[in-house]
Amino acid sequence: MGRQARKDDDGPAAVPLGTKLKPSQSRARNTFETVLSTAGELLAEVGFERLTTNLVCERAGLTPPALYRYFPNKYAILSELARRLMEAQDEAVLAWMEAGGLEADSLAEAVEKNRRMQEQVNEITRQMPGGIWIMRALRAIPLLRDIRIASRDRVALQISENLRQRFPTVPQDELFRAARLSTELMYAATEMVLEEPEQDEARVNEEVCWMVALYYNRLAERHAAAR
Repeated sequence: MGRQARKDDDGPAAVPLGTKLKPSQSRARNTFETVLSTAGELLAEVGFERLTTNLVCERAGLTPPALYRYFPNKYAILSELARRLMEAQDEAVLAWMEAGGLEADSLAEAVEKNRRMQEQVNEITRQMPGGIWIMRALRAIPLLRDIRIASRDRVALQISENLRQRFPTVPQDELFRAARLSTELMYAATEMVLEEPEQDEARVNEEVCWMVALYYNRLAERHAAAR
């Protein structure tokens, strides 16, 4: 069972966000995944405010009891979709770091490596049904904010730990704060290009990656000068 929202998150009653059951058999897993994929498709059509469990059942050809066996309400569905999107983005960034994404001998190389990673995160979000609406829900629905914050802090912690040797003069708490800021900035850039398809995505990616690279360069220079 997942956590419940605090009372001040959604009125007087707590709203359960976790799935009721984790499917173990093939048929149950198919139903579980059908609910999620259908909800993602509907999000792209009607948005999260108009999404209902009845709409999901109607589109998926399921009875309400079949859906409620796993999800107590639409927020539990949104929570699972959000968790999956954040995990997919996080795993891509962590794999990029493991492959040396943070290692660069010049600002230009740092920008290029960050740009490739940003493109990958954008594409992961674009390919997930309802991806941009899931990101919107993470911003707009207080019940879901912990999922986004946990994702940001997970990635930021790994970034700050990986940068410790590269920036030995920067205190660890400041590195972590810098990593949180840069993670938020790149997350916002992903939102921008997906929210506004008319934007020049390549230019937005390049610009945000220059911002991040210059920010860390300035951070290191400031602490080196202070010593």
